[in-house]
Amino acid sequence: MLRKVYGLLSAQLVITFGIVAIFIWVPEVKTFAKTNTAVFWSAFGLMFAWFLTLLCCGDLKRKTPYSYIALVSFTICQGFLLGCIAAYYEATEVAAAIGITIAVTLALTIFSFQTKWDFTVLAGHLLVLFVCLLTFSIFAVIFRSRVLRLLYASLGALFFSLYLVIDTQLILRGRHMLAFTSGEYVFATLNLYLDVVNLFMFILIFFSGSTD
Repeated sequence: MLRKVYGLLSAQLVITFGIVAIFIWVPEVKTFAKTNTAVFWSAFGLMFAWFLTLLCCGDLKRKTPYSYIALVSFTICQGFLLGCIAAYYEATEVAAAIGITIAVTLALTIFSFQTKWDFTVLAGHLLVLFVCLLTFSIFAVIFRSRVLRLLYASLGALFFSLYLVIDTQLILRGRHMLAFTSGEYVFATLNLYLDVVNLFMFILIFFSGSTD
């Protein structure tokens, strides 16, 4: 299961960040994304539709090649969505955020493999952190404060870093009540992928806010 999950996750991240690179390094694509919001909303709609399909259709997640087709389609849509968002940032900021995200993901994955601490018990407690995250997002939008923006980005990065560790341990520790089974490798990959993508977004927000 581990080989399947991390093989699929690596492929997803290569596709996603490859698409993002096109949006930030090709001037014509960057300009088109910034002037045509339909691209963003189309990617968002398709991504959400594929996400619901993977989430709700249990048989689809277990049958090949349909599970792979759905996962690749979701990844491409997510890549276009992130590309449209990244187009509004400087290319150096996005590149730095990608590098930091990869480094943090590798470090947290290695930590999850080596540590004897069970972070899965914190899954329920993260609800409190999620409420704080929502509160900060509201204040950051209303007051447009650089300090609030940095706090919001830091809290979001911490939140999804913890979730990355938890989801990794749920894959490793099959005896846990909430652990992923061998047949749920697509869903496990999707969880890790969303953790990394959201971590990237909050790192990007923090990085761009710190250089304003």
